[in-house]
Amino acid sequence: MQPFRLCPPERLRNLRGVLTDIDDTLTSGGAIAPAALSALQALSDAGVPVIAITGRSSGWSEPFALAWPLLAIVAENGAVMLRRDAKGLLRREFSQADEQLRHANFERLQVCAAAVLRRVPGARLAADSAGRLTDIAIDHSEFAHLDAAQIAATCAVMREHGLVATVSSIHINGWIGEHNKWTAAAWAVPALLGESFDAQRWLYIGDSANDQLLFERMPLTVGVANIARWAPQLRHLPSYVTQAERGDGFAELARAVLHARASKC
Repeated sequence: MQPFRLCPPERLRNLRGVLTDIDDTLTSGGAIAPAALSALQALSDAGVPVIAITGRSSGWSEPFALAWPLLAIVAENGAVMLRRDAKGLLRREFSQADEQLRHANFERLQVCAAAVLRRVPGARLAADSAGRLTDIAIDHSEFAHLDAAQIAATCAVMREHGLVATVSSIHINGWIGEHNKWTAAAWAVPALLGESFDAQRWLYIGDSANDQLLFERMPLTVGVANIARWAPQLRHLPSYVTQAERGDGFAELARAVLHARASKC
């Protein structure tokens, strides 16, 4: 990872938009950093769309999809898209359109969650679990603490039950299906902007293990400084890393993008 200050301005100048993680990228302790909120507004005012892609639950994400200056939030690792409609009301869409299949998967997920709680000492459901529609989440660093062995054991149980398992900065998420943060971007950009998703013209910023797929596939990626906690465990790292952590790191990125666009004029 190179310092983000070394990113050539020309790589930022013609960006179509920004894709971002939420927890520990925009937020700290579940609350958005004031600098990040201001940065989102500045990007929106400049015509730079920002789409958040998160492992957080749909229920947790809904008020922020309405309140924050984002084009949308794609929650539950690519399964649920939340956006404002023309009247400013919340619109919810699913990547899996078959409601009967979603219900069957939900029942399977609850069986897996019960197995995790039974088999992994110290495991507990994430605090936002009541709002989850398409996945399960085990808390490892938000209000509880699991060590590396417990995290690995949780992932193993999820995979035994046929789930995809990923680890964010706070949760271990498990779900059924082929959706992920990459498919979320490929789904959201056409749905929101009416154009194909050209990864060459989008930037992704994140902070942890569940951002790796986008770190691997996106040409331009950035980690906020607190990614240092996860770096030794990651197979795919972002191209650049900000000097600042969490929301301040996102604000650092936004300033650079806006400065690069201004220098084009």
